Amino acid sequence: MKAIVVHGAKDLRIEERSVEAPGAGEVRLRLAVGGVCGSDLHYYNHGGFGTVRLREPMILGHEVSAYVEALGAGVEGLNVGQLVAVSPSRPCRSCRYCQEGLHNQCLNMRFYGSAMPFPHIQGAFREVLIADAIQCVPADGLTPGEAALGEPLAVTLHATCRAGEMLGKRVLVTGCGPIGVLSILAARRAGAAEIVATDLSDFTLALARKVGADRVINMKNEPDALTPYGADKGSFDVLYECSGAAPALAAGIAALRPRGVIIQLGLGGDMSLPMMAITAKELELRGSFRFHEEFATGVGLMQKGLIDVKPLITHTVPLTEAVTAFELASDRSQAMKAQIAFS
Repeated sequence: MKAIVVHGAKDLRIEERSVEAPGAGEVRLRLAVGGVCGSDLHYYNHGGFGTVRLREPMILGHEVSAYVEALGAGVEGLNVGQLVAVSPSRPCRSCRYCQEGLHNQCLNMRFYGSAMPFPHIQGAFREVLIADAIQCVPADGLTPGEAALGEPLAVTLHATCRAGEMLGKRVLVTGCGPIGVLSILAARRAGAAEIVATDLSDFTLALARKVGADRVINMKNEPDALTPYGADKGSFDVLYECSGAAPALAAGIAALRPRGVIIQLGLGGDMSLPMMAITAKELELRGSFRFHEEFATGVGLMQKGLIDVKPLITHTVPLTEAVTAFELASDRSQAMKAQIAFS
């Protein structure tokens, strides 16, 4: 089978890998679609992010859908030929955090396509994938592209759970890449009354408006547009910070009302914080990292037509043009979610 392997910055290769047989409790999957994620782009463009660096060749990818090809012993609830969304979250289920129900904080997490541990956890961008049956969520009624968006949607659903009560809240989203736009969808489904989104790209902001943002602001063209929201100690109840950029975080904090909640999703490295404002306005800063149980919930919401992710899929290219997919995904003037068709 063919797999998409990164060797270093701008060094992406399609290589041959052996195909294995599924063991007990496992399934063999024929990959359908894989979406290029922000972390994939960090490995491709920079060889890593922050202190996480590539130290060996690694198969990329963790946003995938696939067709069931074979069932291992003891597998029930799945059928050969069925489309499934594949969760990349593979906690050990036995460490202290798994035992506390914090599966996303697992000490022995095997998350597809991650260079955090060494040896690296190989990813899912391969024509044939062996997965635990428990990772596979039936995606009947969805397109392969929609099913592959189950992973980033789960990220934003987890963030929305971390934010707390959303009904009737005023929400600010800074950064309108796929996670920012999906955060708009998640916040609206959870009952947000008003959503304002900011970014530096007219293309991504147009998509943010299309999926439900009440107002979009290009901070490059209107750098002071958030200033009125800072009057009387602020306006917004919740900030989804999806850019990982310090200026966006600072502007968002200035626009938050007292006792507002900051949900930090963007991973742009360590940032300095306006601690005086956080302290004086009694703001809450909450991190949000990956997900676990929200994956199946997201797939269900898509199946019921309660969340529509189709507008995010701007490009789909064949496996043979994988480098093109990564270059497209890096260009925020024309791409939101670039996906690779494996079959």
